[in-house]
Amino acid sequence: MTTALAMISGGLDSILAAKIVKDQGIEVIGICFKSNFFSEKNALKIVKQIDIPLEVVDFSDEHLEMVKNPKHGYGKNMNPCIDCHAMMMRYCGELLERFNADFIITGEVLNQRPMSQNRSALDIVKNESGIGHKILRPLCAKNLNPTQMEIDGLIDRESLMDIKGRNRKIQMELAEKFGILEYPSPAGGCKLTEPNYSIRLDDLLEHKEDVTKKDLELLKIGRHFRLSKDAKIISTRTEQEGEILEHFLTQDDLIFLATEYNGSTVAVIGKVTNEDIEFAAKISGRYCKGRREESVSISYGIYGQAINRFIDIIPANDEVINKYILK
Repeated sequence: MTTALAMISGGLDSILAAKIVKDQGIEVIGICFKSNFFSEKNALKIVKQIDIPLEVVDFSDEHLEMVKNPKHGYGKNMNPCIDCHAMMMRYCGELLERFNADFIITGEVLNQRPMSQNRSALDIVKNESGIGHKILRPLCAKNLNPTQMEIDGLIDRESLMDIKGRNRKIQMELAEKFGILEYPSPAGGCKLTEPNYSIRLDDLLEHKEDVTKKDLELLKIGRHFRLSKDAKIISTRTEQEGEILEHFLTQDDLIFLATEYNGSTVAVIGKVTNEDIEFAAKISGRYCKGRREESVSISYGIYGQAINRFIDIIPANDEVINKYILK
């Protein structure tokens, strides 16, 4: 029996590609990748709608190293889509023998994304993957040259699609036809496509060589401020963010709280200076209910120990916030 490995991102296009191939009587096994910037959560849900198994591949460490210096650069934000897709393809190529599979399916659509899915980009991914002759793009196959799988009769080219461009009307109609009712919005799920996260990540990579899981998880919450080279200030926006922040804090970090008012939990991560301490206190005052007061008392200390040091400050104003905040 012919077997295909389907790269499943968790989005609509990839699951439609898998479904089209499965409907030709081909066994389809889903392959999902997880890293520091995207997870398998959506993929686990969506494969249930077409009843295929899913293998999750964690390539976090190698992916992070690639993100730091991608050969083909970034997209609009810090998303190195061409290098990312090629890396995924290489991993899938290594899995072909393990699953005794014949080829690989992707949900790419010609010209849907101007930088990473134009014809040149698709060819780059194909060439650099090392297994280009094994890649099938069912949604736009008829806009591309026939693959060896089509020539050899492993799959019927006439049953494949000729979708191109950014209009997703055809995909939505197919989803309704196939009974695929739940799927995330396009580009959802990858933090590297988000402008604010990308700004924070760029700042982190500029200031720290040995990036940890903690560093990357903290980028996802709160407001971030950079005052000095070796330390960063984080101010939470919600109670839930406060709980997440405290989960990652250690005795290397300082925590700040307004003593008389409810408000944000503020922490300084890194090698703190006296200037950092004063600024963090001003941030704590700015994001508490006493922000309009002339002076606010802030308590602070090493996380996990008694918070028994105090400083009276004038809460930071908008001009100061805008100068140092990482959007």
